[in-house]
Amino acid sequence: MKARSGLATEIQRPRDGAKRFSGLSLRLCLFVVLTSLSTASCAVDETRSGLPPEARAVIDRVTTGIAEGSYDQIYDEAAEEWRAALTPEQNRATLDQVRTRLGRVSSRTFVSGREQPAGGGRDHTLTVTYNTAFERAGGIETFTLIERRGHWRLARYSVASDALK
Repeated sequence: MKARSGLATEIQRPRDGAKRFSGLSLRLCLFVVLTSLSTASCAVDETRSGLPPEARAVIDRVTTGIAEGSYDQIYDEAAEEWRAALTPEQNRATLDQVRTRLGRVSSRTFVSGREQPAGGGRDHTLTVTYNTAFERAGGIETFTLIERRGHWRLARYSVASDALK
């Protein structure tokens, strides 16, 4: 019994070198575990062609449509979920606000992508987030796409930016 308490005391008060090593080991172990867990999920890496080309094309069309003021085209090509959430007038007003206050997209940096495969009554979805620089402000864009009958459609689009407040 006494040996165990001595061991516990030794673990609680390691020498300086041992303390640095155990802290480093713990951080390294935590990093490896977190990295393993993140790569095991259905993450999408845009730079390694993890983003399906047709999904990327939808994002590009939405971006171009907003820049050109083609709001009705975006609405017509969107998924049922988009059209159920917004009337054509609300769609125009919302997208025009993005265009007017933020301007065109200057650059976009991929932040994350998450794919949810179809199954169990769920649709195949893809949610992609970008850190976006617009002409007049920066923001975080999130696109949610749904694949139906082999075609990706916009189901949700949001921009978080101080310029929209």
